[in-house]
Amino acid sequence: MAGIDLQPVKGTRDFYPQAARLQRWLFDHWRDVSEQFGFEPYDACVLESEELYTRKAGDEIVGQLYNFRDKGDRPVALRPEMTPSLARMVMARQGSLALPLRWFAIPQCFRYERMQRGRKREHYQWNMDVVGLGHVAAEVELMSAQAAFLRRVGIVLDGNAPEVIWRVSDRRVLQDYLAGLQIDGERFAAVCVVIDKRDKIGRAATAELLVEQGVTAEDAERILDLLELRGLDELEARVGVENAGVAALRQLLDLAAAAGIGHLVRIDPSVVRGLSYYTGTVWELFAEVGTFRRALAGGGRYDALLATLGGKAQPMVGFGFGDVPICELLDELGRLPALGQRVDDVVYPMVEEGFSVANRIARQLRAAGRRVLVDYSCRRFKHVIRGAEQAGAERLLTLGRDELAEGVVALRWLGEERQQERWPIDDFVV
Repeated sequence: MAGIDLQPVKGTRDFYPQAARLQRWLFDHWRDVSEQFGFEPYDACVLESEELYTRKAGDEIVGQLYNFRDKGDRPVALRPEMTPSLARMVMARQGSLALPLRWFAIPQCFRYERMQRGRKREHYQWNMDVVGLGHVAAEVELMSAQAAFLRRVGIVLDGNAPEVIWRVSDRRVLQDYLAGLQIDGERFAAVCVVIDKRDKIGRAATAELLVEQGVTAEDAERILDLLELRGLDELEARVGVENAGVAALRQLLDLAAAAGIGHLVRIDPSVVRGLSYYTGTVWELFAEVGTFRRALAGGGRYDALLATLGGKAQPMVGFGFGDVPICELLDELGRLPALGQRVDDVVYPMVEEGFSVANRIARQLRAAGRRVLVDYSCRRFKHVIRGAEQAGAERLLTLGRDELAEGVVALRWLGEERQQERWPIDDFVV
């Protein structure tokens, strides 16, 4: 009989203790920043009705679903993103929730897609969303939270050469421009999916795909010329000041400057985001250092999503920040922390007769708030000391036959001096 495959399913990961410590470090930063900005945690089941993702046909994500029929013959899917689940939850209690909502989550998501650097078939991501606020102040608040997180993990954002920038646009800029070319409705959504691939496939291939969508070759070139504009002044000169997207971007830039992140924002009409539900502001974060030059995170406004799903339209904006890209960047820059095991004390009964006494001491220490590992290995003492130091312990408490007979515990302070004291077991204090 052949042995089982010991590797995780292709595109997924195991988290051994060192990787799990890094994950906890990352998640703690995400939680701390979210709460610092006054956001509340929420979560949803990883298994959803397939219909939640397929009601809007044409999105690339539909073809990336891990979907199947359960034992009740119901079509279900592992969630590929969190936003539809959030929308479902808001719809379920629409009318009873006090708006605006400021919610955050750290979901695990699954997409069956081609793997490449910074992209796997499962990932965790940090989501922050604001529901019920139609002003671009919400976008700036979310971008500010992203900036606060990046600063916490060592990314340089201040000065003339920030290591990460925000590429920002508004879908209404492109939507109004394409409407003048008689490209609207479902055709507009399909064109956005093509444009979202532009950075990966280049201008010529993008033009070919646009023509396949029924865009004339001349209009395809006009669209691509628009996407190459940079800065709000250039964009405004092309599409006009009356464009709703341009006006919103002007307001966003003013608020971003007041929030201390204005120098990080780059107006870039080529940013459209691939999902069809985006309606206004869209943005992506890109590294300006290292060799990882893909989006680290992305977000946008999706005011029409609830209506698309059958509910009442509600202003909504949020972002997703994946764990894989940011760790890829931090690793390349040498800024991932070296995290060891977090133990305060190791209690070592050298013989089996000391196990119960060791447990009593450990219980007392844990009740006092210390993190305690009891080493039952009965191995050689030098290996115990080395293991305790590798675990980051401050103290090693040893119970040999002599200590048990005398009713004491040998307390050794670890580190360079390794000072040792002896304490009565019955009177043991922290």
